[in-house]
Amino acid sequence: MERTIYRQLLSWKNKQDRKPLILLGARQVGKTYILKKFGQNEFRNLVYVNCHRDAFATNLFRDFNIRRIIVEIERYCDVSITIGETLLFFDEIQEVANGISSLKYFCEDCRSLHVVVAGSLLGIQLKENESFPVGKVNMLKMYPMTFNEYLLACGKHRWVEVLNALDWEAMKPLHEPLVEYLRQYYFVGGMPEAVAKYVNTRDVKAVRSIQHEILETYYLDMSKHTKTQIQRIHQVWESIPTQLSLENKKFFYGSIKKGARAKDFETAMQWLVDAGLVVRVEKCKIPTPPLKFYADNASFKLYLLDCGLLACLTEANPNMLLLADYAFVEFKGAFAENFVLQHICSALDTKSFYFSKDNSTMEIDFLIQTEERIVPVEVKAAENVKSKSLSLFVNHDFQAQQLKAVRFSLKPYEDQQWMENVPLYATESFLESLQK
Repeated sequence: MERTIYRQLLSWKNKQDRKPLILLGARQVGKTYILKKFGQNEFRNLVYVNCHRDAFATNLFRDFNIRRIIVEIERYCDVSITIGETLLFFDEIQEVANGISSLKYFCEDCRSLHVVVAGSLLGIQLKENESFPVGKVNMLKMYPMTFNEYLLACGKHRWVEVLNALDWEAMKPLHEPLVEYLRQYYFVGGMPEAVAKYVNTRDVKAVRSIQHEILETYYLDMSKHTKTQIQRIHQVWESIPTQLSLENKKFFYGSIKKGARAKDFETAMQWLVDAGLVVRVEKCKIPTPPLKFYADNASFKLYLLDCGLLACLTEANPNMLLLADYAFVEFKGAFAENFVLQHICSALDTKSFYFSKDNSTMEIDFLIQTEERIVPVEVKAAENVKSKSLSLFVNHDFQAQQLKAVRFSLKPYEDQQWMENVPLYATESFLESLQK
């Protein structure tokens, strides 16, 4: 399957000043697959070491003699490691002592060698008794497959070309089929194994089974990495569908359990964020750069990393999602908002915020900051696109800032000067255009 991160891997390969590369991402998003494909396609040989499965890796980093490490790998794998021709790939590197720390010495002592590592976000970032090689590594973050990548997996290359060109006229005859594929994506999501199963079989039960297995893997990770907070992590995680089904999606501790308080669940919540399983969107008091400076971290929303996993966690009926407009009208637009936020993360790799007015129903779903401007974003799940809050926000309350908003909905593209309406299926391509 085609992944857009491949271009970034090529760019890293060709950099003169490159460092060992850490590919960050939640479990099951396709890190191992893409790095293996990259190594097989772009190098004469790929040397793959699975630090979880290969027993010899347990003691591989007993010291940081890089020459010794390379020689031992060559012997074990029965291969020659040649600078410029070999990609050395350590998978699950967080599973062995000193693996992450060794990257500092690969950078200092053997920088010309192409070295990549992959592991879970949480394991790499929070490895106990081990220092992170700050300044000695390059990092890329990988997310679930985007909607455009889903279309590519379905063989719709020309559709993606139209979307990426933002050719609104060419999109018009494709509107209905694109909406149909969007409906599929809300159910399938972007976890590669689920996408492959649906594309190859159209078996919705098998897809849902894969999603359950992925969720079970996450539960096992929760148990593995933290013993004291496991119950609270589960409670936060399982409350997210309820939170997103509310009209006001601000996180409400009382939805976890009666009498729940912030201080009791802050650590559990941060664990989920650090693991890459949820995205925290904090309230911003005013739409002025830098947005982070005006963040109110006491008010926030939580979204899942993938809308397909959200559908599974909510136990939404697959047939209702696929055969009707259920995903577009139920759950108060939760699938659409989760979908848009996924693509803000993957397309812009930036933190997003939301805005709400005290003592008022006014709320702006997302605020994103590009190099040039602040973009207020409203998400409408269907074609009902009344935008009173958005209009007041842009044309009245913050008129002096000359903001131009974006509204994602199922309606075709329209530029209203103060706001652009962008069809939901063009979300990724439009967002990418904001940083060009």
